[in-house]
Amino acid sequence: MSQALPIKFKTCHDRLIETSALVSSSYLSSSPIAHEILARDLAECSDDEQDYYHDYNHGLINDFDALELPGPSSNPLISRPSGVAYGTLRPIVAAEAAGSPVINANDLVQSRTAKQSLLRDNHILPPKHPRSLNEPIWKKAYRGVFSTKVPQNEDIGPLLSAASTKVLENTPLLGDLYLRPPSPTESEELNRWDAAVAANLLKTTWQREAQTLAQYSRSLIVTFLLHYSVTITSVFTVGRIGRLELGAVSLATMTANITCYAPVQGLSTCLDTLCAQAYGSGHKQLVGLQLQRMTYLLWMLLVPIGTLWWFAEPILGSIIPEHDTAALAGIYLRVLILGTPGVAAFESGKRFVQAQGLFHATTVVLLIGASLNVFANWFFVWKMGWGFTGAASAVVFTQNLLPFLLFLYVWFIEGMECWNGLSRRAFSNWGPMIKLALPGMIMVEAQYFAFEVLTLAASQFGSAHLAAQSVVVTVTSTTFNIPFPLSIAASTRIANLIGAKLSDAARTSAKVALVAGCLVGLFNLTLLSSLRYKIPYLFTKDDEVAAIVSHVLPICAVLQLFDSLAAISHGLLRGIGRQGIGGFTNLFSYYLVALPISFSTGWCLGWKLEGLWFGIAVGLAVVSSVELWYLHQADWEHAVQEAEMRMQSDEAYHSEFK
Repeated sequence: MSQALPIKFKTCHDRLIETSALVSSSYLSSSPIAHEILARDLAECSDDEQDYYHDYNHGLINDFDALELPGPSSNPLISRPSGVAYGTLRPIVAAEAAGSPVINANDLVQSRTAKQSLLRDNHILPPKHPRSLNEPIWKKAYRGVFSTKVPQNEDIGPLLSAASTKVLENTPLLGDLYLRPPSPTESEELNRWDAAVAANLLKTTWQREAQTLAQYSRSLIVTFLLHYSVTITSVFTVGRIGRLELGAVSLATMTANITCYAPVQGLSTCLDTLCAQAYGSGHKQLVGLQLQRMTYLLWMLLVPIGTLWWFAEPILGSIIPEHDTAALAGIYLRVLILGTPGVAAFESGKRFVQAQGLFHATTVVLLIGASLNVFANWFFVWKMGWGFTGAASAVVFTQNLLPFLLFLYVWFIEGMECWNGLSRRAFSNWGPMIKLALPGMIMVEAQYFAFEVLTLAASQFGSAHLAAQSVVVTVTSTTFNIPFPLSIAASTRIANLIGAKLSDAARTSAKVALVAGCLVGLFNLTLLSSLRYKIPYLFTKDDEVAAIVSHVLPICAVLQLFDSLAAISHGLLRGIGRQGIGGFTNLFSYYLVALPISFSTGWCLGWKLEGLWFGIAVGLAVVSSVELWYLHQADWEHAVQEAEMRMQSDEAYHSEFK
């Protein structure tokens, strides 16, 4: 299924030269900074060669003589989201790794399964589940609507081997509508795939794409919602204490997001590239090294951040008119300082397991952590009687619990193959890593600030509006955790189909994604508009705050449709390699359209909180309109050609170093 690229290492210097060539061909041909980082790390092996062979003999490093990496011609169909910052406020894609994807064993299994599905849908492989002539009517009707099969194409005949069409002597003449011929081998499947792609015979259906997008996105939706539930639970708990406390949490969360969580998430997204390139090149011990290096960097940054939080009360007091709110927010931030090391460790740890294809590890950890977080809020706030500080303590408890649970998962279940122990090398080679990480941090920070500045603006209207802002932000951020994972699934599916030269199938998948985005947006719109008077009382007992929220929710309901379409269209742009268009469109719309309108309607027209969110709704309408227009005008065939040129470039590197 893939072209082998044997690598035989004799000395660390030889290993550096040969592996640098391999890495540049397989993943980093368009990521020179990441290439430089790996090259430097391998160069340091010359000073510690004895440790390398010790690790090799103990099985911590792969047998490189047997290492095989798939060549570009195999056109793998894989799903691996990267550069995603999530867990607080609105999830964001900071940057996507350029070049060909690094492929591991899990990816190969998923790729083959995806290819088999398309080949079966196009009748090039025998069906997985043969149908009987005696099927009940309801099952036939179900198949007629939801079957993923494409109409029979007469041109597929030459692609079918004699083995797949031969009827054995003992095969019943009446029985199965589809006979079960011998299953083709993996090499036969690959030959049929390549022939079908070359003949442009592979098509897809909306049923297949809907099924695939649902499969790709369901675990992401669960993961994102579980991670954000830490914030939701805190807001739920504090809202029951009082209006002032609810506003203080909103102000403290805004400060934490802008000054800590956004920078930490943005910087750590570079590990999606660094850990993947180390894993994909066969140097699994370097995955753990990148984890350590980023964690140490983030912990160092926490020193000035913690100092800022410790003295946040007078700073916030000079910005907002409500001194009591600023004082409570300062107390909340002081407690949160204890949770920042856990935040940094977990953000790095997520990338460590994801580089190995262990996306479910984060979901399992969050499932346990989110459940314990609910208990911690009850225990600290109500059982221990700590009140407002108890809510902050529960957040700290969960933030430090998550990396510990992830460590236990890696230690006892899977992922230890990429951990080679603590290393002094983690304190070197920081310069290129910081250079690679800064763009991701800037992108995340810019998008976070555009929404968090609304909280700062709402604080000028009084404690009731600030408390209402906390509820509105929580509700809209929760609903956004549904279309955003769907956009990631659409992005990866489109990119896979484009890379496999299936532009028609990519268009079909894009249409299905847009329809799904519309449905999700309409669902959220209906939910918020119909429950506008019920939702506020889930967070607070204060009638004034609830009234403000109920007046803002209709605007937020309309916003849901634009928000969902903007997320999906941005994902489709990433899928065809035009993520830069989406990034600049978002920043332009937020800062030059949304915020000016928000401030104008909020103050000049006296709409207050309603005006602030009206501007955001207009900005998202602009984002979705511009991106959808670009997608309508985009040349999908050109996107296929660009993907093919990248793969040819990679193939040339492979051929050169064989």
